[in-house]
Amino acid sequence: MQTILMPGVMDFNSLPKVELHLHLDCSLSYPAAARLRPGLSLEQYRRDFVAPARCQSLAHYLEAPRRMVALLQSPAALTLAVEDVLAQLAQDRVIYAELRFAPLLHLEGGMSPEMVVGTVVEALQSATPRNGVEARLLLCTLRHFSAEQSLATLRLAQQFHGPVAGLDIAGDEAGFSLDPHVEAFVEAARLGIPATAHAGEAAGAASLRETWRRLRPRRIGHGVRCEEDTALVEELNAAQLHLEMCPTSNVQTRACGEFADHPLPRLLAAGLSVGINTDGRAISDTELHREYTQLCRHFGWGVREFLACNLHAIHASFAPARVKQSVAARLRAAWTAVQL
Repeated sequence: MQTILMPGVMDFNSLPKVELHLHLDCSLSYPAAARLRPGLSLEQYRRDFVAPARCQSLAHYLEAPRRMVALLQSPAALTLAVEDVLAQLAQDRVIYAELRFAPLLHLEGGMSPEMVVGTVVEALQSATPRNGVEARLLLCTLRHFSAEQSLATLRLAQQFHGPVAGLDIAGDEAGFSLDPHVEAFVEAARLGIPATAHAGEAAGAASLRETWRRLRPRRIGHGVRCEEDTALVEELNAAQLHLEMCPTSNVQTRACGEFADHPLPRLLAAGLSVGINTDGRAISDTELHREYTQLCRHFGWGVREFLACNLHAIHASFAPARVKQSVAARLRAAWTAVQL
């Protein structure tokens, strides 16, 4: 994709970035998808794998990821997906990323859960040096999973800890209870495995509060509806709980109105730890530099805001301290050198 810049909008293509909320199985580019489904036209790709600009709901948005996951049921397909997204990140000048996926969704081709995660880990470790992107994995359980499936996902995170940096829960928060998943997150905390959790997207501030208090994640995926509860915003701010915000995706799922209504600028101004992410590069038809360009156009953001969000993100990442320090230094050096 090529960004066409308007007067007064910065060119973000060459500036280093951090992305913490990126679904591996929602980011397959058209060329990669066409390799897995020969004969796939660009029109078919956009129909099947790119969600509408305005979905009816989060559940409607999640139909496209299911179709993409169906393509990723073999070691070769998963390896291609990793190589594809790392190449996209490199082109977008992302220097640190955390990629998430639900390994238990990739068993239809006969792979074991261990083979799924091992394949993705091996592909990531192979592709990372070629692309110059420091990357780690997060393993997702899903809202509709059982307690046993959540615990199985945690055991995989424990087995592959290192390249797998943490645990996540995703899916339709409005349709399914947290009850089956609390045990896995309590156990993750006991084991020292950090966690993030999707919340405050399909359901409101009450869901976010419940997720924060019952699962005790270090970060929240989205959290876009936290403004519905002023006391909750103050609580999140006091805890410096990082919000992994995905503006284009939030508009698609109707978690907020238009892009210009997104709470990200207000939350940053209020002192919260917030970052900028794509969610799913294919599903949302976006890249980080496009998200940045939209924030610049709608809110007049400049170096100060973008650097702050990137520093918030790397400090909230599940990377080792040495990586955090190195990435933060690179961010400061590049962004403060920008001539406006």
